[in-house]
Amino acid sequence: MSDPIKLLFLLFLLLTSACARAQKDNTAAARRPNIIFILSDDHAYQAISAYGCKLVQTPNIDRIARGGALFRNALVGNSICGPSRATFITGKYSHMNGFKLNDTTRFDASQQLFPRILQQNGYQTAWIGKWHLNSLPQGFDYFRILPGQGDYYNPDFIEKGGHTTRDTGYVTDLITQSSIGWLQHRDTTQPFFLVVGHKATHREWLPDLQDLGAYDSIDFPLPPNFQDDYKGRVAAKDQDMTIEKTMRLKEDLKVHADYGRGPIYNRFTPGQLKTFRDYYEGKVSRDFDQLQPKGETLVRWKYQRYLKDYLSTARSLDRNIGALLDYLDQSGLAKNTVVVYASDQGFYLGEHGWFDKRFIYEESLKTSFLIRYPGVIKPGTTFNYLMVNIDWAPTMLDIAGVSVPADIQGQSFLPLLKGDTANWRKAAYYHYYEFPQPHHVYPHFGIRTEKYTLVHFYGPTDSWELYDLGKDPGEMHNVYQDKAYAQIADSLKHQLRILAARYKDEEAVKLMER
Repeated sequence: MSDPIKLLFLLFLLLTSACARAQKDNTAAARRPNIIFILSDDHAYQAISAYGCKLVQTPNIDRIARGGALFRNALVGNSICGPSRATFITGKYSHMNGFKLNDTTRFDASQQLFPRILQQNGYQTAWIGKWHLNSLPQGFDYFRILPGQGDYYNPDFIEKGGHTTRDTGYVTDLITQSSIGWLQHRDTTQPFFLVVGHKATHREWLPDLQDLGAYDSIDFPLPPNFQDDYKGRVAAKDQDMTIEKTMRLKEDLKVHADYGRGPIYNRFTPGQLKTFRDYYEGKVSRDFDQLQPKGETLVRWKYQRYLKDYLSTARSLDRNIGALLDYLDQSGLAKNTVVVYASDQGFYLGEHGWFDKRFIYEESLKTSFLIRYPGVIKPGTTFNYLMVNIDWAPTMLDIAGVSVPADIQGQSFLPLLKGDTANWRKAAYYHYYEFPQPHHVYPHFGIRTEKYTLVHFYGPTDSWELYDLGKDPGEMHNVYQDKAYAQIADSLKHQLRILAARYKDEEAVKLMER
């Protein structure tokens, strides 16, 4: 073989080998799963039928559970909106990521965020909807976010580059439409990670026009501990988040609302406002005036109106999740797309007489978390293991086949999804900071195990509480001073010290040394 022919032959082999490697790389990239993380706001797990709710049905959220897995003990490390989101994207507790409070603090988005790590490893990344971190997202190829809390009707959106636009319509519909639009126009040569951040079901619970009155025919039963007297629980007694005293008739429940004033109703189109006002003035306010409820009757009336508005707002959320899931099915993306549905934390639907969140108690500590991963998760699986939102970031990285940085405090639960339950956590850590505004909940930190919750309230108070969740799931009886639980309390305190130190919570460590 002559030298020129040899050279051509070698070049042919090199090109063939390079093409084969490129094809192999593209095939491997195609197998990397896409990830859609749907994150709602204040959506209580008690309001989801997959979690056993008998009051309403959430057929589309339930689709994720039927096709994948549901976590019954998905917990948060700080039950409040902005800090929960900061924990989600950093995989670190609030004291480590610098965002402890729902105030005007600007979240440092230049720090290590798992979406940026995905981006650096070949994923297209996007965040659409509620961000709520007082800064602009980083580590995303695209974003279209609500300013602050955002508005339910005709909301503004900030797009990458800082440009602000106002869309006409209902916020949950608009976020879904923008999400599907991005999916349709993305770079199809790359896997993607998309956060769909919904505003629903945040206060003041403005339902979509088509959902007004959806549950007016239902008389919702009071939770068993609705009339809690908070005996033996200093912090629970001294809060400001009751339906009776804190929930506002005009602003929250729209009884004779100020339609001509304020930033909420000024955003409505004339047609939207007429439909909305016809319902709340023509029915809700009229019924209130006719009944003129007082005392216990008024409290019960407020509870009914609260649930009707809250659940009607959630109705649109479920419907839109269905629209997104339908698009994935119709486009063929469902086969290789992991879908997660979660809320930023739990919420009270009248338990202890409350709305809102914040406390380490079950209804705000626990959040919904459902995940569908075709070919990996057996459909209809239920997990009872303790999982915390610091675990979300490392799990998303693990699913994408990306190494998890050592300083991320969470633990990937991908092994759980694959059936490996060894070496999983037996206890979860919690620390809440925001005091005194807006709901006067004392700062506290604590530990939740399978059977018990131990919590230390500090600041204006210095008190401990212990709950036996097996005997007292409603957390009505603080048994910290009960001698029968002395050994359990000591053991839990020891575990709490270990966790505070492990997670480098120096404030909690010092408080326990006093």
